[in-house]
Amino acid sequence: MSLEIKELSFAYDKKLVLNNMSFTAYKGEVLSILGPNGVGKSTLFKCILGFLTEYTGKITINGLDASSLSVKELAKQIAYVPQRSEPVFNFSVRDIVLMGTTNDLKLFSSPGITEQAKVDKALEKLGILELSDRCFHHTSGGERQLVMIARALVQNAPVLLLDEPTANLDRGNQILVLKQIKALAKEGYTIIQTTHDPEHSYMFSDKILTMKNGTVLSCGTPSEILNKETMKSLYEVDMEVFSLFDDRARFCVPTSIISNEN
Repeated sequence: MSLEIKELSFAYDKKLVLNNMSFTAYKGEVLSILGPNGVGKSTLFKCILGFLTEYTGKITINGLDASSLSVKELAKQIAYVPQRSEPVFNFSVRDIVLMGTTNDLKLFSSPGITEQAKVDKALEKLGILELSDRCFHHTSGGERQLVMIARALVQNAPVLLLDEPTANLDRGNQILVLKQIKALAKEGYTIIQTTHDPEHSYMFSDKILTMKNGTVLSCGTPSEILNKETMKSLYEVDMEVFSLFDDRARFCVPTSIISNEN
């Protein structure tokens, strides 16, 4: 077990945003959280990361109660990759990734040979070592996401939270990032990502969790979850879900397109 959410609820100004959520993400799997805008996905991540603490229920990370962990202790268990990252200063790719090593340093210490080696290893693992001296602002969208994932890897945290990692990327960069995410799970990382793409969640996830109205609508294997009934419940749009390539892929098509209603 890596991360367990049990009966988690959270409210902003008495408005319930998360409502009695429970699920478990295990070592070595990609769990994709699928749901419409405003269902509480970002709030869920903020609770897990310790940004929001006034929740009820329990968050357990590798057997540890998250509410009892300091910021530094939590950073040893979980790393976060935001949807977008735009540093103000003109940092190189190496410098961006090196920032992820600071959790292991003593106060007033600077990264040394050991930390530089961690950076090289992470960049090489993700296939972007040749970008190490390039300005971060001069990389493509997909490369930037891989750089941010590399920064998360050098934290040496076993759990990775990814907030819509393929948002605003072209198709090629989306697949590039998703393949690397899947490869990391096979190495033993626990990966939880939010997404708005049901087809990607089917092809690159081990489990899909659907959220609506701040609670878990369903959770299971992609083949169990991705169907027209789930799509209708989530998005309130009639869709047909088609299976291709011996069910290695599924695609959602609005029935209005099929019936030529437009």
